[in-house]
Amino acid sequence: MAKEISTSMVEKYSEKIQAKPKNKIIKDAVMKNGINAATLNNDSVVSMNPVFSEEIETGKVTDQKMSGRCWMFSALNTFRHKLNKAFDLKDFELSQNYTLFWDKFEKSNYFLESIIETADEPLEGRLVSWLMTTPQQDGGQWDMLVSIIEKYGIVPKQVMPETFQSSRTVELNRLLNTKLREDAGALRKLHEQGKSNSDLEAAKDEMLEDIYRILVLSLGEPPKKFDFEYRDEEKKEFHRETGITPQEFFKKYVDMDLNDYVSIINAPTKDKPFNKTYTVQYLGTVVGGHKIKYLNVDMETLKKLAISQIKDKQTVWFGCDVVLYTEPKLGVMDKDVFDYDTAFSTEFGLTKAERLDYHESCLTHAMVLTGVNLVDGKPNRWKVENSWGETRGNKGYFVMSDKWMDEFTYQIVVNKKYLSDELKAAFEQKPTVLKPWDPMGALALTK
Repeated sequence: MAKEISTSMVEKYSEKIQAKPKNKIIKDAVMKNGINAATLNNDSVVSMNPVFSEEIETGKVTDQKMSGRCWMFSALNTFRHKLNKAFDLKDFELSQNYTLFWDKFEKSNYFLESIIETADEPLEGRLVSWLMTTPQQDGGQWDMLVSIIEKYGIVPKQVMPETFQSSRTVELNRLLNTKLREDAGALRKLHEQGKSNSDLEAAKDEMLEDIYRILVLSLGEPPKKFDFEYRDEEKKEFHRETGITPQEFFKKYVDMDLNDYVSIINAPTKDKPFNKTYTVQYLGTVVGGHKIKYLNVDMETLKKLAISQIKDKQTVWFGCDVVLYTEPKLGVMDKDVFDYDTAFSTEFGLTKAERLDYHESCLTHAMVLTGVNLVDGKPNRWKVENSWGETRGNKGYFVMSDKWMDEFTYQIVVNKKYLSDELKAAFEQKPTVLKPWDPMGALALTK
């Protein structure tokens, strides 16, 4: 039988708190300043020196504002780093609004197709309930953006700039999800009435017309062709190319084979052996597009791959849980930055695997590794380019300790040329399909 909380239990707990005078000082500090400010470890802050033995200059940071497009900003940042260097551009940006538009449109179709596919599943079952929880959202994964770019290309920010709703997506997301849930109900009713799949697809076509209209009126309509004008900052030369398509722009100016890049994860749970590949059911953007695929490796291997790419002067997209042990104003990411254990006289001791298994942590944010500090060949801290504007960290750049990297980084994307022959062979394995609610199905969407 369950045991209720008794008065004697509360009195015992209270007496123990009162018996230690330091608890009053801690209580006053926490109540006035908040937990993180009261437990900030200055030694950790001092140790996070923003100087790195291996560093890539990447210029001014971007700002995703009040949207969950970190994964998109970070991926596009890796492209613009290459583009800025190749064409002597200064603080050039690619349009995050353009990719947002197509991502939301494709996610809407992906959701509706999933509803048709699961039409025989019970509405109250875990799978359909999971689908209905968030029909579409801002968050995503590297492979999802690859699908968007392969199909639609990219454009400069000047061609499709930010709008009120692209920078503040909460109202747009609410409206789209309301409409998509309504559409899901309509599709399931048609199925219950015995309508054919072709009837459901015809109904879906009309539904997508509504979604497209909402997106155009909120974000603008994506260009089919545009003129690209820029000035070479070093040579002071003006350049113009007229009538280029988004696909042609990516191929000519970014010139990257995205199939050369692979997602490497570190998920040290018992159900995911290392050197095996994984995918996630019902996780994607473009129907028939680039498949989500991860290769799970130990943390030392993951870090060696990231270091190899940084040494080649190419930045690294990575996914992590930025919510834990990060001081965003100072731009410090360190397991010791807050001394919760001493302040509260307890231990917060979950391992990385336990945090995943017990839903304490998962991938929540994507950023870019632009440097690493090596001591005797081993990393002790990393330079991180965020997409939260210049007011946080060192003009938008954060410093991440290697200990934090070990505990809270879950994914990197690197060129497969850095993989050993054994890892290349491992990546070619048929992936194990994970359930939609598996922690590795989490999307980077922190604002």
